[in-house]
Amino acid sequence: MKILRVTACTLLLSLWCVLVVSAQRLPEARPAAVGMSRIQLERLDLVMAEALEEKAFPGAVIVVGRKGKIVFRKAYGASQWVPDERPMRVDMLFDMASITKPVATTTAVMLLLEQGRLRLWDKVSDFVPDFRPYQDEEGKKGEAIRIWHLMTHTSGLLPFLRNQEIEQSLGIPCTLDDMVHYIAGLDRLFPAGEEFLYSDLDFIALGFIIESVSGQTLADFCRDHIFTPLEMEHTFFNPPKSLHTRCVPTEVLEGEPLRGVVHDPRARILGGVAGHAGLFSTADDLSIFAQMLLGRGEFGGVRILSPLSVARMTEIYPHAAFAGRGLGWDLDSDFSTNSGDLFGPASYGHTGYTGTSLWVDPETRTFVIFLTNRVHPDDTGDVNTWRSRVANVVAAAIRE
Repeated sequence: MKILRVTACTLLLSLWCVLVVSAQRLPEARPAAVGMSRIQLERLDLVMAEALEEKAFPGAVIVVGRKGKIVFRKAYGASQWVPDERPMRVDMLFDMASITKPVATTTAVMLLLEQGRLRLWDKVSDFVPDFRPYQDEEGKKGEAIRIWHLMTHTSGLLPFLRNQEIEQSLGIPCTLDDMVHYIAGLDRLFPAGEEFLYSDLDFIALGFIIESVSGQTLADFCRDHIFTPLEMEHTFFNPPKSLHTRCVPTEVLEGEPLRGVVHDPRARILGGVAGHAGLFSTADDLSIFAQMLLGRGEFGGVRILSPLSVARMTEIYPHAAFAGRGLGWDLDSDFSTNSGDLFGPASYGHTGYTGTSLWVDPETRTFVIFLTNRVHPDDTGDVNTWRSRVANVVAAAIRE
């Protein structure tokens, strides 16, 4: 009987270890084992202490990886201040906001491109026939807007639509089909390919194209072709209610903080699934995605993208070099403050309005994930300075 109890305990312990490893996935290593300074990385504690003292945001999670290993993984501060204060945990789910654009939407576009189902040079009007180009005061039409214009924010579309305009024109809630056809008829601010203007509407349109070509919702396509193959078990649109207690709340609206419900108003109107926002994830899951990129499209023996797709989408797109953007990814624009000052010109990443950030440097095989809840509780937190400081501390820790 005693032997059976010992065996049962051993099995339970083994199962617990398997679950812990399964949740973690990327192995951990001492910084020195991958050529980084532990003492330098510990400076992140000082940076976060200063940020929390200034109440720049309630809390944060930082994960740093290099050469396929996690060298720093830590939670700071509070996951919420209202209605009561609760501690931040490293395994909590964050509203990714605009990180949805590169991780979900851009990856989906590149997959469809690899399958031969669309091209970067395809006209958006091939998928949305009434999608109009720029037209000057004399009625002369500009070049047709193409897929790559949307992916580099050079389409000429407005940055976003106001809720009041959507409600008056379409009603709330509204369908993706209705919203995209409304966007199709709006005036353009400039001819396609001539200027850079960061626009959520670009990626709302891309989400519609993905659904039209694939025959699946954006959420289902990303689940089936990206997140499930990579075993990113806590990355999805519209987290199930069973996981809401693990979701970091964002802004307080109508007396209650949004928890497990997307913060972006347009994505919320669209039911939580949109090409520009709506994705939820954890720092651990994002580390898998970042390592897949550093693995040139492959992670753990599973290939998501071809090496050339990763290369093309994470370099400055030549036809819109002035924008400083890749295909869905940011390299050297006014929005790339999360790069810091030390990572090189080949590095890339993206930020999210809620306070999220991901930066990847293929030159040093390093990634930095810095997730905050800066919009909690009243959308007044400021994280831009802290993104740069975190990146600088991490980059300076690289010794080899």
